[in-house]
This record gives sequence, C-alpha cells and structure tokens, in this order.
Amino acid sequence: MKRALILIGIVLVLAVIGAVAFADLDEWSLFRKSPSPPAAKTAAEKRVLGVLDEMRTAGKTFLSVGAVEGRMLRLLTEAAGAKSVVEIGTSTGYSGLWFCLALQNTGGRLTTFEIDPGRAGMAREHFRKAGVEQLVTVVEGDAHKNIAQLKEPIDVVFIDADKGGYLDYLNKLLPLVRPGGLILADNVSMAPDYVRAVSTNPELETLYFSDGGGLGISLKKR
Repeated sequence: MKRALILIGIVLVLAVIGAVAFADLDEWSLFRKSPSPPAAKTAAEKRVLGVLDEMRTAGKTFLSVGAVEGRMLRLLTEAAGAKSVVEIGTSTGYSGLWFCLALQNTGGRLTTFEIDPGRAGMAREHFRKAGVEQLVTVVEGDAHKNIAQLKEPIDVVFIDADKGGYLDYLNKLLPLVRPGGLILADNVSMAPDYVRAVSTNPELETLYFSDGGGLGISLKKR
C-alpha cells in the first residue's frame, strides 16, 4: 500500500509539472499532441488497446477523454490497486476500457453509469469486443438516482457526465470512497462549483492535470 501511495504521489507531481512548467515548450506540445502508443505486455492488454485504437480511428469515442487522459486513468487506478471503480458517464466505453486495462491486473470491477441507451449499447459491444465484459457492469438511466444502489468501499470514482451535476455526484459518492481512494473528474474547467468544493474540502487533497479540459485528481485523506 505504501508503494502505491508513493507512486500516486509521484504521478500527481509529474502531472502538474508537465501541465504547468512545460506547457509552452514546442517539444512538450508536440509530445502531448502525438504521444507514443502504449506497448502491450500481454495478449489481453493488446486486445483492449486494439479496440481503443479502432474506436479512436473510427471516431466512436464521442465526448470521452483523450488518449493521454485515458492512460492517466489507467495508471492511477492500477497504482491504487483498485478493486472497485465507479464511472459516471460511460459514453461508448472509451474511458471504461482504460480502466479495464488496470482492473485486469488488480482483479477489480467497473460499475459505469450511462443515461443514453444507444451509447450504453455501443459501450457493451466495445467491452465485449475487448474481452472485458466480465469486468464491467453498465447501468442505464439517470445516475443521480441510480448511484443510490452503490455501497462502500469505492477505490476510484471518475465523473465525466453533466457538468452541472458534478457537485451532486461528489456529495453522494464521497462518503462511499475509502480513505486513500481517488475522485477523478474530467473537464473540470466547466464545473466551477465542483472545483471550489474539492479545493476547499479539508478531507481532500486536489491537483489538476490540464490535458484537454482539465482532469481533477482528488485524494481522500486517511
């Protein structure tokens, strides 16, 4: 556990340094726009990465995270040794597949909420094609209501849905997140009330990774 916490700390520091200190360098900008693709260690990992690449090439990621943010989600989840991941906003399953890359190694599961039946159906197909459907439960409908079925402890929460609802999701899910767990939120620049809440809550330590619309990374203190 200590190693996982140390690694998470290193990742957060590097994220901030990369996002802020080197944002104006041409070399860094080029790297961020064209990151080298991850190398697969196993056949299972290669299968998931293949579906992620197909989705990106075919434009089936919809409003999902970018590849760099996806890799950050996978890295943080695996470093935390997460057994329970909750995602608000499945879309077509792109970010969920990044979580599954970590969960294949941690032995965990993903519960993901999606309000649109069409996108939920596409996500299920992508999970099936990637061979990770057994790791994922897709819940259709209004997540503001459906998350009431969740139980603690949750290791990682990822919020990427209606921006006006971020604060409600935070208030409902934070009590279920274990001490030492993570609350992640995409496009936080569009959710100022959420940013204010996680930045001032003494239970949380929060930093921001500024790829895309900004990824908020909050640690629930022990």
